[in-house]
Amino acid sequence: MKITKDMTIGEVIKENPQTAETLQTFGMGCVFCPSAQAETIEQAAMVHGIDLNTLLEALNK
Repeated sequence: MKITKDMTIGEVIKENPQTAETLQTFGMGCVFCPSAQAETIEQAAMVHGIDLNTLLEALNK
């Protein structure tokens, strides 16, 4: 499954649990918090000041 900017953090982690570690390496320590689960990858990148393309590339490895 290709991870896209419109997917929620919850969807991504549910389908690929190992992505939680990748998100945490980008400084997203709250990936398991209920509100973060409904946030899209794009929204999370923006809130954390992370380049979206870099994040998507890492998540899709």
